[in-house]
Parts: sequence; structure tokens; C-alpha cells
Amino acid sequence: MRRKLSLIGAVLVLASLPALAQQATPPYGSPITLEQAKKVIAAAEAEAQKNNWPVVITVVDSGGHAVAMHRLDNTQLGSIAVAEDKARSSILFRRPTKAFEDAVASGGIGLRVLALRGASPVDGGVLIFLDGKVVGAVGVSGVTAAQDGQIANAGAAALK
Repeated sequence: MRRKLSLIGAVLVLASLPALAQQATPPYGSPITLEQAKKVIAAAEAEAQKNNWPVVITVVDSGGHAVAMHRLDNTQLGSIAVAEDKARSSILFRRPTKAFEDAVASGGIGLRVLALRGASPVDGGVLIFLDGKVVGAVGVSGVTAAQDGQIANAGAAALK
């Protein structure tokens, strides 16, 4: 019963956030493969190195399970868990974590995002699509949220 109430609460919170609720929910696809995850990581790493940003890059599959993780030299250790949280948050809610960050930043009812279990309200988690379906997500952590998001978007674009 408690789980059912939690699920209902999460649905109500998401439905009450206009910016989040108006987005079309893309369908899940087959899980991303290791080879595809490596391409995502390589593209994200290239973006990070171009800017000399030390980050952790994590790719999860369509079920939210880690497929690959890469930590660039001199990246803070705390970013390992944060990158995975961002990727998992993105896949669980089928939206970029930037949507949660924007909702929290708007204040008021947007602060309800903070009560969603597994929702990371920090930019840097981005969905990965193949053939219009969500096959995974990439999470990046180590620099500013906007920079993490830039790197994650570069990684996700590698499979387009």
C-alpha cells in the first residue's frame, strides 16, 4: 500500500509540473550495447578534453543499469556516484536532468521535484536515443552543471 501511495504521489507531482508534464514521453527501446556505450563515452570524453574538464562519464541502459563508466584523470571521487545518479535519474523519468534543475530553480511548486525518489535536479543527465526509442542515458559530473550537460549532450549525440 505504501509503495502504491508513493507511486501515486510521484505521478501527481510530475503532473503538477507543467514544464515536465507537457513533454511527450518517449518509449523505452532495447538496452544500449557496450559498443554503443563506448561511442557515447568517447564523444563525451572528446568534449571534456577539448575544454580541459576533469569528469566522470557513466552510461546506463534502458533499465537503469550501469553499462560503462570512465573517470578522467584528476576528477574528484565524489563525481563517480553523481554521474551514475544523473544517468539513472534521466532514464527512470525519461527526461534530461536539466528539466528537474529548471523546475527546482523556478521555486514554488517546482520544489516538489526534491521529493521524487531518484530524481537528480542537476544538469548532466541526458537520454540516449536510437530509432526514436530510449536505449540508455549518459550522466556526467565533475565541473559545473551546465558544463556537465554540455559534455553529456555531446556524448548522447554520438549515436544520432
